[in-house]
Amino acid sequence: MSREWISEGLYEGWRQELRVDRMLARTKSAFQDIAVFENVDLGRVLMLDGVVQITERDEFVYQEMLTHVPLLEHGDAKRVLIIGAGDGGVLRRVLEHGTVEKAVMVEIDGEVIELSKKFLPSIAGDAWNDPRADVIVGDGIEYVSNAADGSFDVIIVDSTDPIGVGEVLFTDSFYRHCARILSANGIIVNQCGVPFMQADELRDTSARRAQFFAHVSAYVAAVPTYVGGFMTLGVAAKGGVPGRNSVEVIRERAQRAGIGEGCRYWTPEIHGASFVLPPYIAKNLPR
Repeated sequence: MSREWISEGLYEGWRQELRVDRMLARTKSAFQDIAVFENVDLGRVLMLDGVVQITERDEFVYQEMLTHVPLLEHGDAKRVLIIGAGDGGVLRRVLEHGTVEKAVMVEIDGEVIELSKKFLPSIAGDAWNDPRADVIVGDGIEYVSNAADGSFDVIIVDSTDPIGVGEVLFTDSFYRHCARILSANGIIVNQCGVPFMQADELRDTSARRAQFFAHVSAYVAAVPTYVGGFMTLGVAAKGGVPGRNSVEVIRERAQRAGIGEGCRYWTPEIHGASFVLPPYIAKNLPR
């Protein structure tokens, strides 16, 4: 019996194909095409507009690094804003930090949330029902525009690439407001693509954020289904320089927050090492 294959055509001359062993949902929301299916190697897969967003097999790499690194770099994050991340994985990791008092998640596409709850329940776990979580179906741009000055300690932006519905999350106006609503030692992080193929994404985003933040940097994570090598996670801080904390400091903060033992990718050592960038990546950061 022949099986359907879905081709991810993120790049003009390079594609990857994923076999669909069972299609669970395929729909077009008000914002994007959504597909959720099972694959023999990757488990359940979420694709948006034909691009892999998350798989059950390797989600832990991206989610742990996108969440634990900025929260532990801050060291005392109590209020966290999540933009996007409709699958709930970032929300789950944020709430693993016992030191977090409030996590606000703003996802523009409610269908992503509902399909994730139905078909990808292991990604978010019990995070949807945590009393510290405030899940809003709405526009992240509008939310940050209206939020009060200094109202968050960390902002995590888990968006699609800067095309389509995610494009507005890579603008001067967005970063200006993010800097305004972050506290004095605030940190923002977001995915900046795979620089082997998308160097302009890291370069442009870093240059934009350098207008509003004292320190702009990036760190890397190896996510198998994000083809092309290292995924970069761009980070900008109003206070200390990201990546300068010792392994001992990060370990102590992780113990205080109650995270670490259950991680499958993040460790205090990986945390520090992830800021050591190959020259082909580092050259895209502001000097």
